[in-house]
Amino acid sequence: MNIDRMEFLAWMERIMDRFDMLSEHIDDLQKQRNSIDGEELLDNQDLMQMLKISNRSLQRYRTIGKLRYYTISGKLYYKLSDVHQFIRESFTK
Repeated sequence: MNIDRMEFLAWMERIMDRFDMLSEHIDDLQKQRNSIDGEELLDNQDLMQMLKISNRSLQRYRTIGKLRYYTISGKLYYKLSDVHQFIRESFTK
């Protein structure tokens, strides 16, 4: 089978569009999976990157009760609203 350059480029464009659609769909599913009551959940890695803190600092905040967390299937999660509240309280002190 022999196709010309323009036809090849058109096919590649359609394939790339399909990849983009699939990527958006996967992102939507990921957001739905990591939510509870319509609110986004963050895991330890997300929160450490977001706040630019170490795992030990995060553990300390949990231990002293500054940051609420939830355990689901043995993994720790944090509600985004709780994280925002934690940040607000940290700035006001």
